[in-house]
Amino acid sequence: MKIVVAMSGGVDSSVAALKLKKEGYELIGITMKTWPKEDCGRGDERTCCSLEAVQYARSVAEDLEIPHYVVDLSREFAREVKDYFIQEYSSGRTPNPCIYCNSRIKFGYLMKKARELGADSIATGHYARVSFDGDRAVLREAVEKKKDQSYFLCGIPRNELKHILFPLGEMRKNEVRELARENGLMSADRRSSQDICFSLAVEETGDPGGITPGDLLDISGKVIGKHRGVAFYTIGQRKGLGLGIHLPLYVLSIDPVNNTVTVGNRENVMKDNIRVKIFNWFSDRELRPGDIYGVRIRHNGAKAEAAVSGLSENEAIIKFSAKQFAPTPGQAAVFYSEETVAGAGWIV
Repeated sequence: MKIVVAMSGGVDSSVAALKLKKEGYELIGITMKTWPKEDCGRGDERTCCSLEAVQYARSVAEDLEIPHYVVDLSREFAREVKDYFIQEYSSGRTPNPCIYCNSRIKFGYLMKKARELGADSIATGHYARVSFDGDRAVLREAVEKKKDQSYFLCGIPRNELKHILFPLGEMRKNEVRELARENGLMSADRRSSQDICFSLAVEETGDPGGITPGDLLDISGKVIGKHRGVAFYTIGQRKGLGLGIHLPLYVLSIDPVNNTVTVGNRENVMKDNIRVKIFNWFSDRELRPGDIYGVRIRHNGAKAEAAVSGLSENEAIIKFSAKQFAPTPGQAAVFYSEETVAGAGWIV
């Protein structure tokens, strides 16, 4: 069985490749270049697809005696992810580029490249698991919950899930580093890789609305200050408001049409129901009114019990058992049935 391993140069993808090599699979290492060459040298050594990251990935591939290629997906990334990111922020929503990148780049264009190379599957260093219920592939949380990345993988096309491997899903981070050290991998003690800060994309774009200063309002509509531009704010944000007011205030709403940002106290930003637009559904069981799931509305947030209270075409209203802090338009609401990802929707 031939497998393409997405290699970022970090310890996680390196150990994913190591494990599969030890299990006897035929591997091809690929590092994706998602930014133009003038941007790949920016940031620190952890920057995704930096020259140093490529060097680390190539070194590990040499140690494992597997072929390694760098695939330029910068045009696809700009079209599918960067443009989406800028448009969302400029429209007053908070984008989640990692979900878009995973579903459209890693498990979209890279999957296509893998098949062109004759590979059967793709493997990555994500902390998640794929198991099978009969012939149906199921996306599940990783064993180490604090490292679990199933939230960011919620957009993987359902029909592709059976062609994806997450070798680290049963491991803990300390075990991953120890295995890398035992095998003398160059990336053993390297800090985790990270993407280029997407805020650069907003600042570098001549967007006519998203970065135009405007009024900061209180809940009565009174002007209490100025904001830097709606693209620089997100629902629930507390820091960086520049008001000089000692009472804690949070961003409640963003209005790109009138170029205003409204703030209020913490209670104002707590919500017990949200509307979501379903964009991916793994479960064989269709979403139905009355269904109860554990719903995560941000990557590092806990799953909260919620019931489906309404359905209309591909949209659903869900009501939480307890109020949640700052559900944010543009972010994903991921539905879990215990450890299994049932599906996901964008918060509207």
